[in-house]
Amino acid sequence: MDGGALIGLDIGGAHLKAALFDETGTLRDLDQWPCPLWLGLGRLEQAVAAVVARWGQPCHVAATMTGELADLFDDRADGVRRIAATLRSALPATTLSVFAGPRGLVPVDAAPDCAEAVASANWYATALLAAAGGDGVLLDVGSTTTDIVPLVGSGPLHAGYSDAERLDSGELVYTGVVRTPVMAVARTVPYGGGRRALMAELFATMADVHRLTGTLPEGADQHPTADGRDHGVAASARRLLRMVGDDLELGGLPKALRLAGHLAERQLRQIEDALDQVLSRGLMADAPPLVGAGVGRFLVRRLAERRGSAYRDFEAHLPVAPALRERTGWFAPAVSVGWLAFDGAPHKHLCPVAGSADAVSYLPD
Repeated sequence: MDGGALIGLDIGGAHLKAALFDETGTLRDLDQWPCPLWLGLGRLEQAVAAVVARWGQPCHVAATMTGELADLFDDRADGVRRIAATLRSALPATTLSVFAGPRGLVPVDAAPDCAEAVASANWYATALLAAAGGDGVLLDVGSTTTDIVPLVGSGPLHAGYSDAERLDSGELVYTGVVRTPVMAVARTVPYGGGRRALMAELFATMADVHRLTGTLPEGADQHPTADGRDHGVAASARRLLRMVGDDLELGGLPKALRLAGHLAERQLRQIEDALDQVLSRGLMADAPPLVGAGVGRFLVRRLAERRGSAYRDFEAHLPVAPALRERTGWFAPAVSVGWLAFDGAPHKHLCPVAGSADAVSYLPD
């Protein structure tokens, strides 16, 4: 980068996350905007416009994406092509690059030619930066999904790369702390002294659950609720009790709180089961350090404490201002792709990535 601001973007199917770096390579700010791509690429244009309105026109944008999975697109390649074209149209005067996993950053116009490497590669960017802090297992628990990536020898030692491969290997778990429907976490729950089946309806999400347990970070839930009502505790309790065919009556909040606690535990168990699957490959020590990222990393901290494992935050080894540290972990892919793109700071050199014989990627010193 010759000068001016650089912005790292993580283009998801539901949110646009952004990290602002100044001309010295210092991380200055972070934010996210709702970006429901299933409603059209106009939502991405609006979100990019909001980024520019907040921080001004950037000199360089480096982007990674998972939004190509949205059902707006015919397939992943179509999604990569159309998202790349939308970025070019929205930022015509900006140098644009797209993260293509082991291929590193490529010009935005070249993204369609390596769509398989670009598609859903944001976990790989996060893993590269996290691995510079030492060996362990990265668990990035976001609003929709959880990534589980072994970090060995300054790089990811993954069994799969595509979403399909990572679903098979346990390295991708479709559970998150905001958008996941409650019915995806459990089929039955203890309730009223018995076992009750959950209704197969989108009456409540895990945002309601974690709001009731008091663990959902402020600002994490930016989308309309399942019933279109407010994001308050009482409204969350009402939605959650509807999942078991009950109503929020006077004095009924404790029932909702007990149910929320149980469902939070069930979600944590899903993540722990996937972690055990990944560790069963036998490539690491039995109790490696857990590296927490994502808005749901409070679950990773809890898991590490339960298992007696060491814990560290994704950004622990990065030169980040204290006021930005927690959000740096929440927006790890946007931070990572921005860091990997920056030429002016002493953070970049080429090295092979463990687990991929021909991979060449950028890692911080």
